[in-house]
Amino acid sequence: MINEFKDFIAKGNVMDMAVGIIIGAAFTAIVTSLVGDLINPIIGLVSGGVDFTNNYAVLAGEVPAGASLEAAREAGASVFAYGAFIMAVINFLIIAWVVFMLVKSVNRIKDAATPKEEPAPEEPKGPTTEELLAEIRDVLKAQA
Repeated sequence: MINEFKDFIAKGNVMDMAVGIIIGAAFTAIVTSLVGDLINPIIGLVSGGVDFTNNYAVLAGEVPAGASLEAAREAGASVFAYGAFIMAVINFLIIAWVVFMLVKSVNRIKDAATPKEEPAPEEPKGPTTEELLAEIRDVLKAQA
């Protein structure tokens, strides 16, 4: 069982996956900061200072007017946190866009690094049916 585990770990796919997970976790922290620290303030500025993360509707319970989402949750109220959902969607779209651009760049680099296959030289084509028939005709005429 230990040998099988060693074989499993030694495979390149497992190591690639581990590196991908580690980089993905670090990348998530970067994107979270990008969205929270750069994108949200710009969206808030464009939308007149609205911060989506604290937008919610109280479904049940008592919440003081103007309380933050955290305060509403701490008060034990049941809240419909649509602002947090909007920010999660924005996070997803940004991550999807960055991953798309990353994959596109990697594919472009791979294509540039891969030597292009030269098309095989075309073999000379044989005579057409008409040419063969004309040749047979000429041979028959010469024999007659």
